[in-house]
Amino acid sequence: MATYVLIHGGHHGSWCWDKVVPLLRNKEHVVEVPDLPGHGKDKTPIQEVTLQSCVNKVCSIIKTKSEPVILVGHSLAGNVISQVAEQIPDKIKTLVYLTAYLLRDGESLTSLFESFRPLLNMSQDQSYYTMKTEVIADLFYNDCSAEDIDRAKALLCPEATAIFMTPVHLSNEKFGRVPRIYIECLCDQTIIPRKQKAMYTTIPCLRVISLNTGHSPFLSAPEMLGACLLSLEDHVGLEKT
Repeated sequence: MATYVLIHGGHHGSWCWDKVVPLLRNKEHVVEVPDLPGHGKDKTPIQEVTLQSCVNKVCSIIKTKSEPVILVGHSLAGNVISQVAEQIPDKIKTLVYLTAYLLRDGESLTSLFESFRPLLNMSQDQSYYTMKTEVIADLFYNDCSAEDIDRAKALLCPEATAIFMTPVHLSNEKFGRVPRIYIECLCDQTIIPRKQKAMYTTIPCLRVISLNTGHSPFLSAPEMLGACLLSLEDHVGLEKT
């Protein structure tokens, strides 16, 4: 039995894992799916959300577990799980980046944020933003059903700009010793495959798994994603493919 902690990406909440969680729990694994601050059912004001507040939330959950966990981060949550690994490396069995940002020490997503500005509705104080409605389906859900797209659009929330602007602070002694797996999504329109490959090439991972999906395989291909996650219960001996 393994413990999985699944961390949603920007604008989403724990609801995005609804199709995947039963697949893991049916195999008698423990699964935690928290809402990050300001997301889902968490009522933290979005203006107060920071990278560190997200990290603290995840660390508080993992610290309650008696055994190291498999920590999965989607998209923007890649920054969160990397920083969690820096803080509590001994509590993490494997880091799993699901088409997620995998940054080097000192890097942030500031330049990426600026490139996305034409697609965003910014708050007056610039502390948070929403995606323009007309781009959401193509960016996030290009291979999802109309039903899933409609539900997701209704549940998306604003995102804090601080998550993009804050650099990660990582060391070889802590973050560097936690095994990493990257799940690339080959039809992703948000983090394009070329960018995913550049990240996992710069920061090598124990294994790279490819899914022929868009940015949200937890909606478009939950069984395939679930099988990938179940295969990571014991990562020992895996080689990069």
